[in-house]
Amino acid sequence: MIKAILVDDEYKALEGLLLKVKQFFPEIEITKTFQNPKEAITFINLNKPDILFLDIEMPLINGFDVLSLIKKPNFEIIFVTAYNNYAIEAFQHCAIGYILKPIDNDELKTAINNAIKNIQQKNALKKNETLLNTLISINSKANKLIIPTSRGLLFIPYNEVLHIEGYEGYTKIHTTNTTEKISSYNIGKYEKILNDNFYKCHKSHIINLQKVRAFENEGYILLDDKKRVPVSKTKRKEFIDLFST
Repeated sequence: MIKAILVDDEYKALEGLLLKVKQFFPEIEITKTFQNPKEAITFINLNKPDILFLDIEMPLINGFDVLSLIKKPNFEIIFVTAYNNYAIEAFQHCAIGYILKPIDNDELKTAINNAIKNIQQKNALKKNETLLNTLISINSKANKLIIPTSRGLLFIPYNEVLHIEGYEGYTKIHTTNTTEKISSYNIGKYEKILNDNFYKCHKSHIINLQKVRAFENEGYILLDDKKRVPVSKTKRKEFIDLFST
């Protein structure tokens, strides 16, 4: 059930909108209606809706001020107003819909359908993220690295990973067969899930300690594939100590 809250200081406008939403979208549950926007703010901060229908021009505070006082307004917003001069500012606040009074039924349906579509996409993304995090956890225990790709998921055994390199917000995975895989995750994500065989020697580099062949005094680690990876100055002693204990 999609939950919605309606805020409009005019009673007739509020009742009219309520009846239309119930008529056209019975799957939407109207959690609460408010004529007082300050009361609405308190309620919304405790009971986040999926959709907020919000008037703009109100005597106490306007609709934009309402949004500015809501913590994490990560719901769909449909502005319903008698004034068309607020449109630009409304869309700057990421409104999914902007409906002028008197309400046109087709415009209302379009705005609500767009909001429902966005809600469904958000829910799908959350489910996919949960699934992906579960897979990451499982494969971490199985000593496999998981890499999301445009075609699906790629699983690489840890012993085939030479070096992980942060690159412009993405991550390059260098493997023993000299191939490179690009991941949309940043290097910090991998730092959290890798086991003790991996070591972050630099803010942009994680190495597989099993693949280290030499340490150069200039501050570089030489790996199996003869690639040189930098070690930050603050990490050099710590790195050397790993092999002296």
